[in-house]
Amino acid sequence: MTDLDQRINQTLRQRAEGRVDTDRLVRVSRARGRRRQLHRRVAAGTALSLVGALGFVGVTEARFDALTGRMPWTTATPRVVPPVPPRADGVPGAASDPTLVSADPEVLHVGVDPARAHYLGWEVIQGYVETIRVAVPGGGEVRVDVSRTAELPASVVIDGVSFDVTEAGPQHFDGTVRPTTGMPRSLVKMWQPAQGLYARAVMPQGNAAVLERTVEALRWNKARRCPGPLRLTSLPEGARVTSCAVDIASYPRLITARFAVKRAEAEIMTVDYRYASSAGTYTTSDRTIAGKPALLTANGTRLELVGVPRTMVLADFGWPWQGEPPAHIFTEADATTVLAGAQVTADPTRPESWK
Repeated sequence: MTDLDQRINQTLRQRAEGRVDTDRLVRVSRARGRRRQLHRRVAAGTALSLVGALGFVGVTEARFDALTGRMPWTTATPRVVPPVPPRADGVPGAASDPTLVSADPEVLHVGVDPARAHYLGWEVIQGYVETIRVAVPGGGEVRVDVSRTAELPASVVIDGVSFDVTEAGPQHFDGTVRPTTGMPRSLVKMWQPAQGLYARAVMPQGNAAVLERTVEALRWNKARRCPGPLRLTSLPEGARVTSCAVDIASYPRLITARFAVKRAEAEIMTVDYRYASSAGTYTTSDRTIAGKPALLTANGTRLELVGVPRTMVLADFGWPWQGEPPAHIFTEADATTVLAGAQVTADPTRPESWK
């Protein structure tokens, strides 16, 4: 990396206030009584991919996208076989026990037959929904959301584009493929794979035959883990991981992951990971965490490990409060605890080493 690159990156990081990541607020800190209203705000966020974009917020995301030249998912057959989440031995699939869906943020209870389709990403939000993003040969991305209730996200983000997929009034889980009424147009199928289990598949600009072929590739009888190239081994007292998301749509050029850490409704931290094969290695730091160099952004709400080759690992513990923040929120010390125990895979292009 040249001296000019270093100076540009330092400026970007010091001014990385960026736009508010409202998706994080919506998906992680909802109160049950406000859930419907909050879900509709998903469209304003920067969803996994990761979900279209599991990337970093603000200018840090723009810098990485410029470095990687990431392109939207295409129907071309990938030259490299993407990772498949490993089985969670001894854990039943969603069809066997729907009550397990979203109970554990580290376990997926729905999967796909890798001989018929391949994964683009996966996500678990504890107590709410499990999501996998898949594609069949000759077809585009399909997002599948699975829940124990009929309450699914009103809006989803696929490849960076937001789609409204739920109309006002009752939802019909009858297995019919329907066009959505919002823009951009897409196809949606809602059905119940088993009693007490609700599923929805969304495909932008596709055809019903491809969507049905993708749904047929789904598997409901085995659980899989939510692995990733980053593992969090230490958390602040009383905190827990409440969501896990991984994006491999551009594997092995680009791999992203996001975790949400929560202690109370007003205490939320997101930890983002991004590996880009064509990126440089940033080394400017102003503090040390467990012997590793780190950097605090100018606004004092994002703490990043630096010096990891072609990789960003960043903890965002700030909220977009109007006025003074409440007394009990995550702090830099809490973020330091999380990053001190962050285990980063040496070579993220070897998924067998993922945690």
